[in-house]
Amino acid sequence: MQNEPLNTVAIQQFIQQVKAADNSHAKEVKLDLLTAKNLAYALGIVMTRLNGDLEKLLTSQARGDNEVIEVKLDGGNNW
Repeated sequence: MQNEPLNTVAIQQFIQQVKAADNSHAKEVKLDLLTAKNLAYALGIVMTRLNGDLEKLLTSQARGDNEVIEVKLDGGNNW
């Protein structure tokens, strides 16, 4: 199953807002409710995807599904 691309715009906007506040030495950052909801949703999706990917990785390692690649070198005598 292919995952659809993540929409991280809300996270990027928040990071930019915090950076701008830091550069202007602001003491707080305010978010309206819609922005806060979008940020919470984006963070939830990102964390859920990350957790799912981690579970897949750990499951595949536990089963021994790791692909083995064998490389043989002949010393280059047949050039």
